[in-house]
Amino acid sequence: MTSSTMAGQTRTAQAPPTPVAPDDLRIFKRKPKRKRPTAYRPSPDLLPVLVDDRTYASRRRHSHVDAASLLILVIVLIQLLPSRLVVPDLTSVGRPGLLVGLLLAVWWLLSKLHPRLAMMGPQPMRWAFVVYLLSLLLSYAAGQFRGMPTLEANSADRALLGALAFMGIIFMTADGVPTRERLDDVQRVLVYCTAINSMLGILQFITKKDLTQNIVIPGLTLQGELVGLADRGGGGLIRVAGTTGHYIEFSVVMAFAVPLGIHYARYAATRFERRLFLLSTLVIAGSIPLALSRTGILAVAVAIVCMWPAWNWRFRFNVVVVTMGLLAVLSVVRPGLLGTLRSLFSNAEDDPSIKGRTEDYDVVFQYASERPWLGRGTGTFIPELYRYLDNQWLMTLMNNGYLGIAAMVVLHFAGVFLAIIAFRRAETEVDRHLCAAIASVPLVAALTGLTFDSFSFSTFVVVLGLQLGAAGAMWRFTHPARTTRGAAVGALNR
Repeated sequence: MTSSTMAGQTRTAQAPPTPVAPDDLRIFKRKPKRKRPTAYRPSPDLLPVLVDDRTYASRRRHSHVDAASLLILVIVLIQLLPSRLVVPDLTSVGRPGLLVGLLLAVWWLLSKLHPRLAMMGPQPMRWAFVVYLLSLLLSYAAGQFRGMPTLEANSADRALLGALAFMGIIFMTADGVPTRERLDDVQRVLVYCTAINSMLGILQFITKKDLTQNIVIPGLTLQGELVGLADRGGGGLIRVAGTTGHYIEFSVVMAFAVPLGIHYARYAATRFERRLFLLSTLVIAGSIPLALSRTGILAVAVAIVCMWPAWNWRFRFNVVVVTMGLLAVLSVVRPGLLGTLRSLFSNAEDDPSIKGRTEDYDVVFQYASERPWLGRGTGTFIPELYRYLDNQWLMTLMNNGYLGIAAMVVLHFAGVFLAIIAFRRAETEVDRHLCAAIASVPLVAALTGLTFDSFSFSTFVVVLGLQLGAAGAMWRFTHPARTTRGAAVGALNR
């Protein structure tokens, strides 16, 4: 090795560079431009999944309006606007929330016409609703064949339009909500809007005024009169309904939201959110007795029982303590309220409403014997023409026959079973708890259908549809063939 000294520094001769193998020069060559594929290839940045055999994807381009955004709009419109406030000349189907539900149904149907639209993969909730929809269509056809007066024919058409809105809410929740986080967004808005509705009911109870009369929206009109307030039990107690169409509906919708409120009061991201959800849940639960309805009390009790397996003993104790404290507050704030509720159960055998329900059985089964399998026709058993039935299962028997009853069972318990399957698949405590909350809603809906004609009330139907769809969404999110991604949404390959 040679060396030389220059300006006080020693410089050592370096070895010659190692020659580059010809094969290594390929990294400097320009890569040939790939030919654009003719077949559709999904982007690997699709959120929340990679698309492959039996896996899921949700595709969103540059718009911030996704299925969850429209579902949130449905919740706001259906919970915060009075049930009788409709678009002129559109009758009961003209509620703004139901019209958005029809838009969601059109969106879902259009998604099936193009391979790039991303609602693919197995989804049992679709098939459960298809069974229900087929029963409606067969009964509708049976009614057309027997011949119907104009009033019944118009009611049948409205019933089918309402079923399409119901379908849009279920399918777009089950298939269209892109991520678990967006499903949380939908459920959180549902709890918040239900809390606002319950606060309106509490104010009605305190002021003894129907405050929904002050809600006026340009372009909308009242279809008939608002449900208003009603006396029950004496002692100056009144029943409240918030923005819903009936006092029983109000109490059941509140009971639907209690398990969801408990979930987010326990698992929300920040302490402030958890406290806010706790307050919202207490307000919702506290408004249920104000409807003075046995159905609401039974509904919230069944919902708590459904949630019981998902709790440890400490949390169960906390729920019992909070419930006792809430009852104590109600007894102090409004003396006589709990006594009236207790008398509704203790004197049930002398209650005229229960006697009326039991007297319906003979008449209904006599009608049903004439058309046992498909019924008189979807939506044709009009209370004003025949008689009022405070039982959705009997209404379904009259309209859709025994096949309709079977389809209703499939629809309700598909939601329960899918949520249970997702519960067993879930890897985190948070997901399991949410699945338990979702499973409680269709079960409560099935039981409360024995006490009032629940599908005649659109707020009830919308909230039930959201939770049936949420059961399908959780089944999808916990599917073993699904690869979750947390990356941002990428553009589709063109």
